Amino acid sequence: MLDINLLRNNLEEIKKNLQKKGFEFDAKAFENLDLKRKKLQVDTESLQEKSNILAKEVSQEKNQTLKDKKIKDAKKISSDLKEVKAKLDAALVELNNFLLEIPNVLAVEVPDGNSEENNQVIYEKGTIPEFSFKVRDHQELGELFNGINFEESVTIAKSRFVVLRKEIAKLHRALSQYMLDVHVENGYEEIYVPYLVNKNSLLGTGQLPKFEEDLFKISNEEMYLIPTAEVPISNIYRNKILNSEELPINFVAHTPCFRSEAGSYGKDTKGIIRQHQFDKVELVKFVHPEDSDNELDKLTNDAESILNNLNLPYRKVILCSGDTGFASSKTFDLEAWFPSQKTYREISSCSNFRDFQCRRMKIRIKQSKENIFCHTINGSGLAVGRTLAAILENYQTEEGSVIIPDVLVDYMGGTKELNLSR
Repeated sequence: MLDINLLRNNLEEIKKNLQKKGFEFDAKAFENLDLKRKKLQVDTESLQEKSNILAKEVSQEKNQTLKDKKIKDAKKISSDLKEVKAKLDAALVELNNFLLEIPNVLAVEVPDGNSEENNQVIYEKGTIPEFSFKVRDHQELGELFNGINFEESVTIAKSRFVVLRKEIAKLHRALSQYMLDVHVENGYEEIYVPYLVNKNSLLGTGQLPKFEEDLFKISNEEMYLIPTAEVPISNIYRNKILNSEELPINFVAHTPCFRSEAGSYGKDTKGIIRQHQFDKVELVKFVHPEDSDNELDKLTNDAESILNNLNLPYRKVILCSGDTGFASSKTFDLEAWFPSQKTYREISSCSNFRDFQCRRMKIRIKQSKENIFCHTINGSGLAVGRTLAAILENYQTEEGSVIIPDVLVDYMGGTKELNLSR
């Protein structure tokens, strides 16, 4: 949520900034709602003051006739006050709901653009493999090992789920464990969190109200399956005041993630790139505003370290204004190379939300004079299924086997190569 004073004092500037995200800010509607709230607040304070004065006069009045009149007047004011307070509460809810629909403002360094085609490549790393044979995609390779099965998942659930078996399932587990170990070594605290969250948690991180159709909701109560571990982790400190010396606070968690993928039908229908259920190792930071940009760079570097250690070719891009998410001020994407598609595909998205989420969750930092809002940063370190797919494709051989990256061999129990004979 944006600082309402930022809107009041910099309305045209904020409006232009949000237009770069494709959001048309209704300045007139905001001004009307804020004016309505202000008038009702003034009326409430005025009636409250009159009520206080009358209460004092009633207690001091000796003349019974005058006292009875003042009691009658006090009851009328009390009734009016109750009515105006109810209107004020309704106006505050209306204004708050309006503010919840407004995306975060963009950092000044975010490039202009309307779609992912306008994202800017910062650099590419690693060597793109050259193959002297026809490249198989990860689905074909997985099926060769009887390790990726979509028919079974349709029987169990529906499309866009997958059953992993044998060495492919083991590799998936090995990747998760390896990522966790690396990030813990880099100073993150491992945390295990609920896979179900309440509505307030999703409001806090910005998934609600805008993205409700992308969520899986539990039908018999106000609970949702998590779209990312960012949601439960970020809400740990909701309504809390943190000490400055505690920061930065770094968490890492491995969880399944659940998304309905509403509006994405027809995209990435082949393979395990876009699923309703997928695993991620998530990195979340709570940081001081002064350290915000540096901590985003650190988190992105930590996510990159996994790709470097796995020797997967990848590139780092900064998202343009039109492709930057609702709650994000600035986002770096890490994209791994997929030989079967001859293109890079997102494998991690690392974002700085600044104080946008913390205003919603009321997470503050203790200061000597006035407490300030914390900043949150998060990113995938990495998306496990997509990393698995990238390894299968980049490390494949002509015979259909897959070489295991060196850093994963111990996690695979010494196995250095997956082949059809196993």
